[in-house]
Amino acid sequence: MALLIALITCFVIILATSQPCQTPDDFVAATSLGHIMIGGLFAIHEKLLSSEDFPRPPGIQKCVGFEISVFLQTLAMIHSIEMINNSTLLSGVKLGYEIYDTCTEVTVAIAAALKFLSKFNGSREIMEFKCNYSSYTPRVKAVIGAGYSEISMAVSRILNLQLMPLVSYESTAEILSDKIRFPSFLRTVPSDFYQTKAMAHLIQKSGWNWIGIITTDDDYGRQALNTFVVQTVANNVCIAFKEVLPAFISDDTIEIRINQTLEKIIAEAHLLEVLKNVTFTDGGNSFHFDAHGDMNTGYDVVFWKDVNGHMTITKVAQYDLKNDVFITTDQETKNELQNLKQIRSKCSKECSPGQMKKTTRSQHICCYECVNCPENHYSNQTDMDHCLLCNNKTHWAPVKSTTCFEKEVEYLNWNDFLAILLLALSLLGIMFVLAIGIIFTRNLNTPVVKSSGGLMVCYVILLCHFLNFTSTGFFIGEPQDFTCKTRQTLFGVSFTLCISCILTKSLKILLAFSFDPNLQNFLRGLYKPIPIIFTCTGVQVVICTLWLIFAAPAVEEDVSLPRVIILECEEGSVLAFGTMLGYIAILAFICFIFAFKGRKLPENYNEAKFITFGMLIYFIAWITFIPVYATTFGKHLPAVEIIVILISNYGILCCTFFPKCYVILCKQDTNTKSAFLKTIYTYSSHSADSLAMSHVSLDSTHSSNTMTSPSSGGKPAAQQKSRDLQTQALEHTFKENATSASKTWSRERNLSI
Repeated sequence: MALLIALITCFVIILATSQPCQTPDDFVAATSLGHIMIGGLFAIHEKLLSSEDFPRPPGIQKCVGFEISVFLQTLAMIHSIEMINNSTLLSGVKLGYEIYDTCTEVTVAIAAALKFLSKFNGSREIMEFKCNYSSYTPRVKAVIGAGYSEISMAVSRILNLQLMPLVSYESTAEILSDKIRFPSFLRTVPSDFYQTKAMAHLIQKSGWNWIGIITTDDDYGRQALNTFVVQTVANNVCIAFKEVLPAFISDDTIEIRINQTLEKIIAEAHLLEVLKNVTFTDGGNSFHFDAHGDMNTGYDVVFWKDVNGHMTITKVAQYDLKNDVFITTDQETKNELQNLKQIRSKCSKECSPGQMKKTTRSQHICCYECVNCPENHYSNQTDMDHCLLCNNKTHWAPVKSTTCFEKEVEYLNWNDFLAILLLALSLLGIMFVLAIGIIFTRNLNTPVVKSSGGLMVCYVILLCHFLNFTSTGFFIGEPQDFTCKTRQTLFGVSFTLCISCILTKSLKILLAFSFDPNLQNFLRGLYKPIPIIFTCTGVQVVICTLWLIFAAPAVEEDVSLPRVIILECEEGSVLAFGTMLGYIAILAFICFIFAFKGRKLPENYNEAKFITFGMLIYFIAWITFIPVYATTFGKHLPAVEIIVILISNYGILCCTFFPKCYVILCKQDTNTKSAFLKTIYTYSSHSADSLAMSHVSLDSTHSSNTMTSPSSGGKPAAQQKSRDLQTQALEHTFKENATSASKTWSRERNLSI
């Protein structure tokens, strides 16, 4: 099998050498010998002549379709070389050239490239195969061409064997900038990357987003199309249509191409490494190759205008690759460039700030409708794809907003009407406290003041009321850590001290007017005013201290509301807050029980009844407070607690001191010692009579049951008379005893008072 393959290979080689390639007469376009040869590849003809033979014999076909513009470029190369030879630029060295017509065909260009790689002054026009080409001298030193990127890609890969420079004057495909695959390729025109970038920039600058693309059906056109599409999509420009035209259409801008060719030909007298580091100057413009082998020549922006039925091309600007800007030469061309904005090329009307684009799957991304940004969202540019979200903690935005607004910080301010009203009520309460203190001080020795527990107890209670009214001020104004901690502690301790003092008064009243010896002895042992006050208040101090240590109230920002930030005091521990209020409620309930027991007292000494009313007001206020406080939020939440404090404070203050002040000021005749003793004596006598009658009734009932026995047998009249006499005697006896007891108890009550 291996022998058969070797025989077939030898037969093919012999057949190929016996039938040499037949080249047409015009394959070599122009040639001139010199010390240094420069190759040239120009598409002088448009295409190859189609062969009717099939299969087609090997060889290069004839070319048809003469291109005058490319022929002029060929003459420009020859002219440039002759100019160099006739100058002192290369003294003693003559440049030669060998130019081939590629016929716009890759196969023909490859055949020419193989001739370029043949050995210099060799007898055969083919490239010799060697393992080491370090001593191999090719036929030419550099090649100018080709015009089309597709041809340049193929030729450059072959010339890479000798790293022979291939300098193109028109090949702009972006892939040719890859120095790994095309290390010896250079060009005097920018890459298509910059061309498509300039086009995308111009379209964006003109405000267009709905365009069509026309390209050629070759490597150059396809790669430029792909790059351009990527750049336009990045700029939110939509492609309405894509039209692909046949490749290799001639260009009539001959003058531009000749000038470009002149720039490149001069550069071809140097080797590859020298070319990469050389800068050329022409007409004040500096040109050089970058790291990718591309030249920084930029682009001309031209307008095609229809003037009287003829198409004219006018240059209006130049695109600077380095700075990515368009440079105009005069004001007229600048105005023409700016007038592009007046040309509408959009699928939909642009969305204004405060709106965003809304598209569906069936629509193109450039065809959309504008919808307003929802609440707490904004857009500050036109045609935004989506609205931006505001920071909900610190900012807010209405519907169709172009910016975010800072949330307003709210709290129960000093200038708030409700706060002013509550402060006025607190100040009024403080004035009442001061007025009551003055009245009691001036009437220190009167029975009403003495019956209230003395001036010291009254002062302590009034001080507690004063502190309670003062504590309401800590609920108003901007919350601070100090005010948050102080307001609850001050209220809790002062109100507990107030209730403790009233509790001792209730206990004292019950002790003074209790006629049950057993109950009186129990109350006398329990009645220890100072220990009771210190113990009850001390427990509340411990509760508040533990609260401040482990979970102290602190300032908190409530950002749940859409447009405002509520600055409030967070209680720290709901359990501690509830424990403080619950402890006060327990003391108030005990006080209520003691006061209720002594509610039926003399009219001039009916303090227990008013204490009962005060405690009832306190319970009603704080029972109502719990659901209201739990359901209220916002800056008026502290006002709820202030109102409850004022109601309970006013209730206890009014019920405790206002009746006494009324007696002191309006009923001075009853505020004497004799009137007071008379009232106490009347009440004590009535209580003693009631007690005596209760005993008499019990004993008489017992006696009647004893005397009426079933064994008596008879004499009912005598027994009835005897029973009546006994009853009268008992009534008289108990009446005397009751009178004596009344006097004795009256003296004891006077001593107690």
